[in-house]
Amino acid sequence: MSTPSPAGRRPRIGIGGVCAPSVTFSPHRTGYDDFRVTRGAELWDRYPWARPDSELSGPVEWVPLVHAEAPPGGPVEPEAYDRLRTELVDRIRQAGPLDGLVHDLHGAMSVTGLEDAEADLTDAVRDALGPGVLISAAMDPHGNVSRRLATRLDLITAHRLAPHQDAAAGTRERAARKLVERLVAGRGRPHLAWVQVPVLLPAERTSPRLEPAKSLYGRLGSIEELDGIVDAAVWAGCPWADEPRCKAAVVVTGDDPALTVEQARSLAKEYWDLRRDFVFPAPAADADTCVEAAVASGARPFLITDSGDNPAAGGAGDIAYMLRRLLANEALATGRATALHAGITDPAAVARCFAAGVGATVRLSVGGPYAPYEPYELTGEVVALREAEDIGGALAAVRHGGVTTVLVSRRKPFRTRADFGGLDPRGYDLLVVKAGCPAPELYDLAADWHLALTPGSVDQNLPRLGHHHLERPLFPFDPDMPAPDLTPELL
Repeated sequence: MSTPSPAGRRPRIGIGGVCAPSVTFSPHRTGYDDFRVTRGAELWDRYPWARPDSELSGPVEWVPLVHAEAPPGGPVEPEAYDRLRTELVDRIRQAGPLDGLVHDLHGAMSVTGLEDAEADLTDAVRDALGPGVLISAAMDPHGNVSRRLATRLDLITAHRLAPHQDAAAGTRERAARKLVERLVAGRGRPHLAWVQVPVLLPAERTSPRLEPAKSLYGRLGSIEELDGIVDAAVWAGCPWADEPRCKAAVVVTGDDPALTVEQARSLAKEYWDLRRDFVFPAPAADADTCVEAAVASGARPFLITDSGDNPAAGGAGDIAYMLRRLLANEALATGRATALHAGITDPAAVARCFAAGVGATVRLSVGGPYAPYEPYELTGEVVALREAEDIGGALAAVRHGGVTTVLVSRRKPFRTRADFGGLDPRGYDLLVVKAGCPAPELYDLAADWHLALTPGSVDQNLPRLGHHHLERPLFPFDPDMPAPDLTPELL
């Protein structure tokens, strides 16, 4: 039960957290400088519903603490994690008495030397807050919910859309609103019905854009509306981390324990029963098959996503595998067909292009410092340069035959037409980006789309990665495993 705030005082709610989706198969390491750390009143931009003039600020007092967020990448360095955890805990202790905390997490942060980073962080937060303070967590559905994490939380929810257009106005506000409602009403901790489902699939195969995930996630709102239920959430888990906690999970939160367990069991069973039906949102094949289909098609531009080295999922972004496959196609190599390929992370190659200038012919060894594959020896004309920016650093574009390759000095997801440094993707037959599911603007721009099952640290072919620490049996690693016990545990 939560401890009621003293008479006459509005409940005080802190806001903070650490987000760093991590790929343990990536050679990249996430350091402190990779985090965007926001403190105090600057947090209102991330949490507009907590501003002093907002609706949710009437019944409670919001106390902005600190939030740190890093783009998807390799495991977080222990020194960086310790520094961020210490600051969050110190600010909680310095904030004065708190009645609640909105705990803004991702769920797939890996820290070198830890097995369950979010649980470790939440242990420290809980110890600083004390047992009577309600913690409401907002998470990404591609994170992991271990039992250790769930037992330290009082409310928990996750995004219901992908791409996550509902992250700010949906998930984080929902986590805050549910917490406010309970504190103002003087209600304590609800019941959490938690169950893990032994399935681990890439986000691209569990996208709510398509069935069956669309209907599964679509049920959550109606379950939430049931009398006695507070929230319902489903997590697909993080397939690109090698930790025992990585698997799908369901948590239903409610005041009616029997109904809460019943709904959690129903969602978990549905997830398990659908495990073979989750599909990629586009035709998926090896790189050569996708390139041949795109060149032969009349749809323009034809989008191919180079999924195995996707920086938005944590890939290093520096593998030149797809470039090699594009230029192995005769039509593209000779210029009978054209392609815009973005973007390979290679700061040395970008620097050489800047030194040569637009219009110069350069000979480059393309493939960044982390790539586990041989670099590609590229000769071509520098056709575009853009000075460094906050995301992606400097950009250089080099054309060989019909293929224009965009190189960047720092890892960068390509999500909009503006990301291409002045090159218009609509002017090419093929548009090839390092991505899994394309961002909305590129999705809408494409006349057709194939997903290339390319190698890399976020390989969609999970058995190819070589996990060693997952809890087995686990689908799809053990396709003929027996049906599991999906009885939820009431926490």
